[in-house]
Amino acid sequence: MEPCCPPLNERPLTAEEAERTAAMFKALGDPVRLRLFSSVASHEGGEACVCDISDVGVSQPTVSHHLKKLKEAGLLSSERRGTWVYYRVEPTVLAAMGALLTKAASA
Repeated sequence: MEPCCPPLNERPLTAEEAERTAAMFKALGDPVRLRLFSSVASHEGGEACVCDISDVGVSQPTVSHHLKKLKEAGLLSSERRGTWVYYRVEPTVLAAMGALLTKAASA
């Protein structure tokens, strides 16, 4: 996955960069999605089975919906292993989002 964009203080975002970045932040703007993303990101080994992260106070179909939204935003990738799906945080996207905010904050 391609990083979202340059640091905010480097240059103005293009329309495409702004769309891609807004989609990522919008996906993280939901508390359930943020908890799921955090569960995957903090899980040992950098990936988590859906069976290990689904206890977020909503039904399994709702968990699947939220994980799909995180994948569509480019924040997670997944791999099916047998009957379970394992999720990973996309490291390049996460690093780019962090750089976008860190460099902007220190400007």
